[in-house]
Amino acid sequence: MEKVEFSKNKRILKTDYLTSDLVIAGGGLSGTCCAITAARQGLKVILIQDRPVLGGNASSEVRLWILGATSHMGNNNRWAREGGVIDEILVENLYRNPEGNPLILDTILLEKVSIEPNIKLLLNTAVHDLQKNEVDQIESVRAFCSQNSTEYQVAGKFFVDATGDGILGFLAGAAFRIGAESKEEFDEGFAPDQSYGELLGHSIYFYSKDTGKPVRFVPPSFADIDITKLPRFKTFNLKEFGCRLWWVEYGGKRDTIHESEEIKWELWKVIYGIWNHIKNSGEYPDSENLTLEWVGTIPGKRESRRFEGEYMLNQKDVVEQRPHFDAVSFGGWALDLHPAEGVFGDQPGCTQWHSKGVYQIPFRTMYSKNIKNLFLGGRLISATHVAFGSSRVMATCGHNGQAVAMAAVLCKEQDLLPRDLLVGNRIKELQKRLIKSGQFIPNFHLEDDQDLVRSAQITCSSELELFGLPFNGPWYPLDFSMAQMLPVEPGGVPAMKIQVKSSVKSKLNVELRLSEKPENYTPEVILERLQIEVEPGENFYSFSFDQEIPTAQYVFVTFMANSDVMLKCSNTRMTGLLTVFNKYNKSVATSSRQDPPPGIGIDSFEFWVPERRPQGHNLAFELEGTLKPFSVENITNGFFRPTKQPNAWVSSLGDLCPSIMLEWSNKQKISTIMLYLDTDFDHPMESTLMGHPENEIPFCTKSILIKNESGKILYHIKENHQTIQSIRFPEPVISRKLKIEFEKRVENAPLGVFGIACYS
Repeated sequence: MEKVEFSKNKRILKTDYLTSDLVIAGGGLSGTCCAITAARQGLKVILIQDRPVLGGNASSEVRLWILGATSHMGNNNRWAREGGVIDEILVENLYRNPEGNPLILDTILLEKVSIEPNIKLLLNTAVHDLQKNEVDQIESVRAFCSQNSTEYQVAGKFFVDATGDGILGFLAGAAFRIGAESKEEFDEGFAPDQSYGELLGHSIYFYSKDTGKPVRFVPPSFADIDITKLPRFKTFNLKEFGCRLWWVEYGGKRDTIHESEEIKWELWKVIYGIWNHIKNSGEYPDSENLTLEWVGTIPGKRESRRFEGEYMLNQKDVVEQRPHFDAVSFGGWALDLHPAEGVFGDQPGCTQWHSKGVYQIPFRTMYSKNIKNLFLGGRLISATHVAFGSSRVMATCGHNGQAVAMAAVLCKEQDLLPRDLLVGNRIKELQKRLIKSGQFIPNFHLEDDQDLVRSAQITCSSELELFGLPFNGPWYPLDFSMAQMLPVEPGGVPAMKIQVKSSVKSKLNVELRLSEKPENYTPEVILERLQIEVEPGENFYSFSFDQEIPTAQYVFVTFMANSDVMLKCSNTRMTGLLTVFNKYNKSVATSSRQDPPPGIGIDSFEFWVPERRPQGHNLAFELEGTLKPFSVENITNGFFRPTKQPNAWVSSLGDLCPSIMLEWSNKQKISTIMLYLDTDFDHPMESTLMGHPENEIPFCTKSILIKNESGKILYHIKENHQTIQSIRFPEPVISRKLKIEFEKRVENAPLGVFGIACYS
């Protein structure tokens, strides 16, 4: 027994004193990816999270799916899923959790952090104070854990504010902004006026469950009983179980930091009012057996403070895809602003304008211009309100967090401050390390003189030559225009033969298109038009184009909509090959063409989007010539996803044991092998709510076997599903040859490999 007497003095909480290389406040996706990346590079990391789980808005507390530049496959950003740790998390979640259960995602995030010995995780711990040793430098932070009644004083060399509201930057005195800039400050035509509002609000979701028997609902007294009076009242799709009502949003006209609890209460009133309407209005008889299983207890917050860095990302960076010498990440979500009135206003729930492709995000947006050892993570990076409308989404934030982590590693190694990385070749070194770890930076590729594969003679079991795709798939009704994307080198496009089905005599219009920028996939340039006279029945037709292609890029062989006609498709799927359609995804667009009002600085163009598997078949065709974009030499070009070309070695379809042989003139000492595999970067892999038809990607190898020159097995993994395999041998391997054998996963998809690197 412990008996404690009265004390005249104030008692002091138990206090733990901790020190680390990198202190990260905020355990959303940005802070989590930052912590994992830094820890794997050898930094000692303390990750402070004020919630009981990791993931922020992606966690089971809020339950929003992770999404970024892929935008539900509803824009023209092909192969745009973010790379590195955020990709690793999404691929693992697909493998374990294709049903999209947010609780399983919680476990994946917690596992990824807990297995890193260099990370100390403090959950349920909120930063509330800090100390500075100079006017522009943080020395330590103070945080309190309500669960163990412990105060933590955490000192560090570098700090990352990934808290969303920016508690570190605020306490440290860093310059920040709240609200929308004027159109004039950054020449942003999309900057909202006062009637639209300056802030995005909060949302709360709910789940329902079928109990198999009638369930009544008595609403709480605080519920908004007559929900039909809301200006944005809609009917409800019960199959969505409440969690896709993102437009139940409120708070944009209030203080989204200090009035967050009041905003939550207003949202609760609406949510319970919605459920009361569903259960008790009589308009939804199918809801009789439904019960309200879960309602969010904290709101998903969109916007509050944005901190000023050396550069502010703005609308023109996004729309014009401006290049930056210090690019370390990328975005591709639409410029997505919401009316501040939220669910209580009569305007549409959001206004989304897409760019024609992905855009670079510079490192200068990721550290404070005032506090010299403070990095910026998550949605509070240095961006205008308009650009924030795109950069705020979670997969982009996670990708940015990885860039911050690698920058901190360089700063620690070389005793630098964040802005020092802009001097000399340091940014190039940062970019190299990021790309090597799986980070994608548009228009940058890995140049690594230490990679032994660059000096090896490379041979393979087979190389796929693209002379067509078999006519063994379904017929596709040409109700929407359809385009087969083909990777071509400068020169002509081979003549093509297709199979057409029609019940009447008709005409099929064919166009050869490409993008103005070779790295984009918006087919706005029409090079040539043809017309094919179609006879009734199932017939083959051949055609050719006269136009020359000026540079290596994807062309779009486009078949214009004709409801009388069907085209034969193929069951064969392939790395870097897609068929797209002039359709639109209702989640991110309102029509198959984007036509903004004049004067807002947004481009007009058509959407050409693929279908998801198990649909999404390629066109069946034969080429008169042969395309050879899948050479084994691609594994050393430093691009680890399709860009202007597939950038992959692809084995022939009939190669049952695909393999690559590396041979050097002298014996090499090899400690590490990096394999960059194809997990279909076009697949968004939404983490929750949306189910997926598969848990492993068809192009990705199932197993990997590495042998030395004598045939000895050096490494064998039997069940692979990840994008990157980093193989570190306990002792360096001394060998003049390596053979890497792969097992392809499915019959109708050849194996694809983007890169192989070896290091001594």
